[in-house]
Amino acid sequence: QVQLVESGGGLVQPGGSLRLSCAASGFIFRDFTIRWYRQAPGEEREWVAAISHNQNITTYGDSVKGRFTISRDNTKNTVFLQMNSLKPEDTAVYYCYAPAFTSWGQGTQVTVSS
Repeated sequence: QVQLVESGGGLVQPGGSLRLSCAASGFIFRDFTIRWYRQAPGEEREWVAAISHNQNITTYGDSVKGRFTISRDNTKNTVFLQMNSLKPEDTAVYYCYAPAFTSWGQGTQVTVSS
């Protein structure tokens, strides 16, 4: 059974940083692309970043490019999202997603506020 579990969210002031984690199980993690999405209240789910199985390709949404960094540790079956220079508009529930299995995690709340 494919399972994705996000963690690391919380409350942070504008300009601060957070590091999200997504722990995966139930599939051969190193063979698959993983993506991060986010959804703010009343908004559609927005793609944030993606990383290929071998870490050679990372891509980002325009709204986070230059501030967020996606990475993975295939020895720990975990994907990370380092978020720097956070803005109030980054407030959302953040989800990781395994497109090969159309599987979502439960999400972790990120709130950027002073």
